[in-house]
Amino acid sequence: MKYEKQVVIIGGGLSGLTLAYLLSKQNIKATILEAAQRWGGRIQTVRGKNDTPLELGATWFSDMHPNLISLIDDLGLKRFPQFSKGISLFQTKSFEPPQEFFVPEAETPSYRIAGGTQMLTDSLVAKLSQENLQLNTKAVSIKQTERALVVETEDGTLLSASHVAICIPPQLAAQTIRFDPVLPFNLCEVLPTVQTWMAGAIKFVLEYDTPFWRNNGYSGMLYSHAGIIVEMYDHTNAEQNRFGFTGFLNASAAAYTYEVRREYTLRQLTELMGENASNPLTYHDKIWNEEYLIAGNPIIMRPHQNNGHPFLQESYMEDRLHFCNTETATEFAGYMEGAVVAARSLSEKMPAQYN
Repeated sequence: MKYEKQVVIIGGGLSGLTLAYLLSKQNIKATILEAAQRWGGRIQTVRGKNDTPLELGATWFSDMHPNLISLIDDLGLKRFPQFSKGISLFQTKSFEPPQEFFVPEAETPSYRIAGGTQMLTDSLVAKLSQENLQLNTKAVSIKQTERALVVETEDGTLLSASHVAICIPPQLAAQTIRFDPVLPFNLCEVLPTVQTWMAGAIKFVLEYDTPFWRNNGYSGMLYSHAGIIVEMYDHTNAEQNRFGFTGFLNASAAAYTYEVRREYTLRQLTELMGENASNPLTYHDKIWNEEYLIAGNPIIMRPHQNNGHPFLQESYMEDRLHFCNTETATEFAGYMEGAVVAARSLSEKMPAQYN
């Protein structure tokens, strides 16, 4: 196996793609290994029957996320404010009418990316050398040698690298990658306890021909303690000619079949919003518990547990192995901003270490 001066990035979500993009600006070669069949990680936009962009993954950001906004601007993408005008609903009991409340349009709104959040990761992929992008390629071991790190993939392929960046969740890396030599004991104790943001969440999307809720003076926002839907928001596109909802289902609904989740979702919306809600053009949902996000039995007691932990800021295997994903970020860990912060932080250190 020939030694190659490159950075091998494990994981093709927002952090891995952003890191490769920033390194490419420094003329540092990076190869991305992604185990899944698609790029994007926890960003996933699907298209409805009317071509409405519908978010099954990460969706919102704000002015508090300057690194993400800078990247969006750099890629020439557009953002638009989340619609929130009108009457919102709060359902406390299934046998009582929902409470109605009015939320003024925010001076500092949440934003979405025009065309769908996946425009962000698709644009990053388009900026990178395609020969250095490998889908369906799972890294299973990282071995330290005298002058390099050697990454082995599931099919036995070996890649040498001057540096390796682990851009998948730390808990997942600990469960699925062998390290030779083994990582320090204190780090090994922490990795299983790093909570992976969105793990276990159930996101749903609906597409409709018309924005009947807007026409009736409603914002599309719903919060519920009584039904399968726990929160929901208007999901009309930037051009305001494609319409829908997105939100989250109760985590316990993971035990139901897809058909039952759909049935309960539409039943709840029909009871709250009328017959117009009963016949969507499109319904999709996704339980975020796939093999590309979590593995084994995480030791989690609270949200964001051990995100941004000091051990995740350090480098290992003679400063050649790095952790770099949103759970490692020291700011906004778990969010898209955190993924960009982690990538930017490592990319700024890399030139000094790249040898």
